[in-house]
Amino acid sequence: MTRVPSTYRAIRTTAPGRLEFVELPTPEPGPGEVLLRVEACGVCGADAADIDNPALQRPRIPGHEAVGRVAALGAGVDAHWNIGQRVGVGRLGGHCNTCAQCRQGLFNLCTNQPVVGVTQDGGYAELMLARTTGLVAIPDELDAIQAAPILCAGIATFNALRKCGAQAGDLVAVLGIGGLGHMALQYARRMGMKVAAIGRGCDIAADALRLGAHVYIDSNGEDAAQRLLGMGGAQALIATITDTQAVSEAMRGLAPQGRTMLLGVGRVPLAVPPGFLVGGERTVAGSMTGTPWETEKALNFSVLAEALPMVETLPLERAADALLRLKSGDAKFRVVLTMDAAWERRRTWQTATHTN
Repeated sequence: MTRVPSTYRAIRTTAPGRLEFVELPTPEPGPGEVLLRVEACGVCGADAADIDNPALQRPRIPGHEAVGRVAALGAGVDAHWNIGQRVGVGRLGGHCNTCAQCRQGLFNLCTNQPVVGVTQDGGYAELMLARTTGLVAIPDELDAIQAAPILCAGIATFNALRKCGAQAGDLVAVLGIGGLGHMALQYARRMGMKVAAIGRGCDIAADALRLGAHVYIDSNGEDAAQRLLGMGGAQALIATITDTQAVSEAMRGLAPQGRTMLLGVGRVPLAVPPGFLVGGERTVAGSMTGTPWETEKALNFSVLAEALPMVETLPLERAADALLRLKSGDAKFRVVLTMDAAWERRRTWQTATHTN
């Protein structure tokens, strides 16, 4: 096991839209915490929103799809977690175990947990602190790059599909074929559902079909809702985008008792005619990522069903480039920052220093 260095390198935001590459003193894990040696961290659209947010408390290290190994243990950490163990941390930084939601077992709805990359430093770094209640065990079959996006894009869509009410054989529509949508297509297909992918333009049609969609609908060229109704209506709409107008339009393709699952957090209120909901007993629901146990379930399903993210990799110091690719839509379909080069440079430097 590589010894923990006295300093570590990280990308942090110090002003809206601004990132800097820094070297910081290595923190000590507190009670119930571990120090994680990060190997990979996914880049999410929520990261870009955090970095641009004027209200974010700064300086802050972004990143909430971090995978690595436990490097040090704080006081009171139970025997379930060990030095060298492969773990990950998602958007939710660890439940408190004492609030009303935790007492009901609704750990993802805990009202007293950090939000990684927002109220707690995240994984755009060689090292990070994490509460043990937020840790996720990583299956041996997945490498860090594969596992990282599943901690957000994967669990968000996996849980949405589990909660959407659709069963094997039902028609499910996935709106938005990006970082989340490309996972939703794979999961829905492997859960036995008939899958319709809805995107803008034909450039991703082949990818959508290869990922698991039975049908691709270009909303630029046809009315997606009418297409869904012509297929009998969708039992569920998995909305991964923040464009609430597009969600409202696609919802018209729901069958009676169909359900819209909202994953994208748009700023504009969602317009839904009450008669549409009441007359067909349709529902709209939000889905809030998942608990560590549910995330482990998503990781294991990904292994069993061979439903893996399509990723591009960039080194930690190119985080700004990764965010630009994500925001421009050029990435297919997720970007993951890797720390291998940074750690290798550090080992080389340490060896040279001790030799001289």
